[in-house]
Amino acid sequence: MSEYHLVRRGDFSYKRVIICYAIGILVSLGIGALLLIGLGINPIEYYGRMLSIGLIGNRYAYKCIEGLLKVFVPLLITSLALGLAFKMRFWNIGGEGEFLIGSICAAIVAFNSNGMPKILTIILMCLAAALSAGIVGLAVAALKVKFNTNETLMTLMFNYIMLYLIRYLGNTKAGWNFFLNPESERPIFGQFEENCKMGGIKIGCFTLLYSVIAAVMITIIIYIYLKYTKQGYEISVVGDSSATARYAGMRVGRIILRTMFISAALIGLAAGLATSTAGTISESITNNVGWTGVIVAWLAKLSVPGIFITSLLISVLQYGCQAAATQYPSIDSNFADLLQGIILFSVLAADFAATFKIVKKEGPKND
Repeated sequence: MSEYHLVRRGDFSYKRVIICYAIGILVSLGIGALLLIGLGINPIEYYGRMLSIGLIGNRYAYKCIEGLLKVFVPLLITSLALGLAFKMRFWNIGGEGEFLIGSICAAIVAFNSNGMPKILTIILMCLAAALSAGIVGLAVAALKVKFNTNETLMTLMFNYIMLYLIRYLGNTKAGWNFFLNPESERPIFGQFEENCKMGGIKIGCFTLLYSVIAAVMITIIIYIYLKYTKQGYEISVVGDSSATARYAGMRVGRIILRTMFISAALIGLAAGLATSTAGTISESITNNVGWTGVIVAWLAKLSVPGIFITSLLISVLQYGCQAAATQYPSIDSNFADLLQGIILFSVLAADFAATFKIVKKEGPKND
């Protein structure tokens, strides 16, 4: 009797990966084209607008670039942060919750800045966001080290705790709730003062936000940290085998605590930058980067350059879908989300096909 088993491919081939990815993307675009035809829309025109992120024929094309970068920065930093934890085989699935607590703490600083200088206010917002999220990550890591708790479950639950907290803050009219606009009759989050909003470098009409520069610098620092420092090497060793790390004299518990603090703090920093850029907080401030970042880190094989490129491609997909949807009245944001999901699922399936194979195992013959 024959049995079939799923096994990891022993040989890595860039050619196979590229072919699988190309097939996955073509299949997803084909499915999307059929849906578009059903809505009476030319799929070639739609995909053209999507991939060009609305730049073609747009007199305000610089706004499209600015919008793309606002999507790209938090996704890049969050993906890098999750990649740090995953490289150590610590499954931090709490990116959404860590982002939300960072955003809330950044907003606390913003709403109580009382006219402080802009640069000082933004730095304090980012510090508050990074420290609050870092402490949460450190607490989860401490429970893992001390009591061997399940970090996946712990971080996952924290996502929902923070989601309901920000919903509570956004729907509770009370004298203590300085997050809300006092001039509005219904509960609505207030806007930050000008000294709390992210600045940038003017290049003609285009504004290069300082958050973009910070994201590029963080990418370079993490690349150097992982590739050329002792701490980065320790992360790789712990990820390969914690027993080997202990045998080599490494203090595994301390490495887990340190790395998880950095991972969560970076997500908090991304939240601080995004909150300052948005000029307010909201339930949707994360733009699902905590979940999308997991996909980005996995697709990039935890490679820092790979995460940078994949984050950019996913950002083009997300922003491009939104930009294309605005040109067609019959399409709303739900279709953009559906198309993103189809493409991401197809790419994940392609990556799975490139990594694993099905082998046939012959069972014992009956006499």
